[in-house]
Amino acid sequence: MSSTYLTRLSVLRTEDLGPAMRRLVLGGPELGDVVAGWKGHTDAYVKIAFLAPGVEYPERLDLDDLRATVPAEHWPVLRTYTVRRLDAAAGEMWVDVVVHGDEGLAGPWAARAQVGETVHFRGPGGAYRPDPEADHQLLVGDEAALPAILASLEALDPGQKATAFVEVDGPDHEQEVVTAGDVEVVWLHRSPQEAGTTNLLDDAVRAWPWPGGRVQVFVHGESGLLKTVRPYLVKEQAVERRDVSISAYWRRGETEEGFRAWKAGERARGEEPMIRPGSTSS
Repeated sequence: MSSTYLTRLSVLRTEDLGPAMRRLVLGGPELGDVVAGWKGHTDAYVKIAFLAPGVEYPERLDLDDLRATVPAEHWPVLRTYTVRRLDAAAGEMWVDVVVHGDEGLAGPWAARAQVGETVHFRGPGGAYRPDPEADHQLLVGDEAALPAILASLEALDPGQKATAFVEVDGPDHEQEVVTAGDVEVVWLHRSPQEAGTTNLLDDAVRAWPWPGGRVQVFVHGESGLLKTVRPYLVKEQAVERRDVSISAYWRRGETEEGFRAWKAGERARGEEPMIRPGSTSS
């Protein structure tokens, strides 16, 4: 099977998790392909492929074949989303999508997705899972990182210590936290400010009393975190590289294509826009 083969699942049901997030529960015969590639990462992600309207595609899609045989304007557009949960026994994969009305591509699609609709995607990939040998977990992010943060908290062993700082628009955007760990979740409300314009997460992390022992950190969200929270953790607190998962999930004012171009430019300038443990696709 080609590494660029797209898996197909169907929408089984949808659920609104708040004013700006919708869950798509997916399933179907090809879920076994996802299970086979699953490595247990709590930041596991898939790249959903949006097909050009009005174009007739082959039944089994391969990105390399498409890019070699059809005009560029007909290539599927990819959007990256965290797998909130994979439940092989129930035959379900959950994908939580941030929605902002008619803004963007994936959000409006998720808002109107219907039961039975086919979803094509590539993946899963991933790199992070809380290490039970670490003394404390620190998780930091905005709505884009919330599915991975909640999945990580759910994966904690009983009594495992963790602190999470999560920036959301307001109280209605908070979600239930289910965990066996010893967890503190601090919800930071930015309204009336807009996403990607505050220092709430940076201020909260710097004010947090640093615990003793080994701290494993997961910091994901808008790209500004790489200029604020990352230097504090990596340089001032000297968190070991093996214990660092830091990456931008999005950049204010950019589409995903523009965001990828920005990341490539940062790498070319030696700015290292992400630090993630182990080897991972991105």
